[in-house]
Amino acid sequence: MEAMRQSWSDDRLDDLNKRVDEGFARIDARFAHLEERMDAGFNRLDAKIDESVDRLDAKIDRKIDGSAAELRWEMKMGFDRIDARFDAMQQTMIRVGGGLIGVLVASGAGLIATQL
Repeated sequence: MEAMRQSWSDDRLDDLNKRVDEGFARIDARFAHLEERMDAGFNRLDAKIDESVDRLDAKIDRKIDGSAAELRWEMKMGFDRIDARFDAMQQTMIRVGGGLIGVLVASGAGLIATQL
């Protein structure tokens, strides 16, 4: 009776081992399928993020280019105003210098005329 019970228990344990192994094989297959689906989902998400980043980069580039062009224009206008002021100052200096030279020449001529 003991031998019969031992073989019966061994058979049942072997059957249980087989069923457990089959169950784990099914779970492994499910996880593999789930992993494939997750990888595909992450790849789609990465593609969407890359596309969004590319669009955002392009938008930022356009904004920076527009701002840079506007800044260059403002700087040019400012430098043009400064150039005009320097030109006016130069003309004033020439006029004052010319006037001083004229006064010196006239004074020198007057001094020479009074000394003769």
